[in-house]
Amino acid sequence: MSGSTDGDDPGAVPEEAVPEEEAALDAAADALARARRLAREKGLRPGRPGRTAGTRAAGPAAGLSRTRSGAGKPDARDPQKVGTEIERLVASRGWGSEVQVGSVIGRWRTIVGDTVAQHVAPTGFTGSVLTVQADSTAWATQMQLLTSSVLARIETEVGPDVVTEIVVRGPGGPSWRKGAFRTTGRGPRDTYG
Repeated sequence: MSGSTDGDDPGAVPEEAVPEEEAALDAAADALARARRLAREKGLRPGRPGRTAGTRAAGPAAGLSRTRSGAGKPDARDPQKVGTEIERLVASRGWGSEVQVGSVIGRWRTIVGDTVAQHVAPTGFTGSVLTVQADSTAWATQMQLLTSSVLARIETEVGPDVVTEIVVRGPGGPSWRKGAFRTTGRGPRDTYG
């Protein structure tokens, strides 16, 4: 680098400015070294803000202490039970109602009993309305009669206001539609005359 500043290089630094720049860098390096030495004397680890030599970093959860946990003094950083962590996750994400709906469908056999569960199955859930389908009209009628007791049982098993109404559907007729495409017309008549 030449000492001329005749405008050829707009970013060029004059030679007389270089010693001042080096002196500033030396002063900064000395200040950093002094700060690190003082931090070590205080028991801090340089380069790791807020940590002392005998502590672990606090986790993201609020209220964690900076001391180590041990026998007899557990804290939030210790391993937790899976059920507790799942409940915390469900609550933090606002999935409570979806989990309750899944619980109704997953525990259907327990809620209604084996006999009813063999003939009536849950098919849908919209809001707080549970839709079930029976495999025969007799079981659809039976389920209509059992609706109030099933609602009470769901309330005790899962919780209040998860299901407020049960819609019972009977068996559907056979579908002659096969595949993704549909045609218009009179359809099969040789079977039904």
